[in-house]
Amino acid sequence: MADESRIFEVEIITPDRVFYRGEATMIEFNTAAGELGVYKRHIPLTTVLAPGIVKIHKDGEDDVIAAVHSGFAEILPEKVTLLAEIAEWPDEIDKGRAEAARQRAEERLSHKTGETDIKRAEFALRKALIRIDIAK
Repeated sequence: MADESRIFEVEIITPDRVFYRGEATMIEFNTAAGELGVYKRHIPLTTVLAPGIVKIHKDGEDDVIAAVHSGFAEILPEKVTLLAEIAEWPDEIDKGRAEAARQRAEERLSHKTGETDIKRAEFALRKALIRIDIAK
């Protein structure tokens, strides 16, 4: 059983839905500055989300895992809110589509021209790799 003094609220919200609402003893996610792990009573912080896998831990239960593809995180001592442009459960990801997106992005990067938007292609590649990784 989880130690109640360690539990805090977690919400992941997208423009389309409240993706996740629950409790955690720890949450891990990627920010523009690197990976971040948060426990209850963390100092207040607002940061930019980077594409990556979110892991929500709660003692005695399986981890909740999802893909998040950018947005903002608000960290308060008793609650963490991720405002994400896109959030996906592993079973929502079409592996074939993700693999095709990876191939397109790699093709753009390996055959770039003056018109190639490199940052966009790199972002597309990162999203595709995350989707492939989480869909396993």
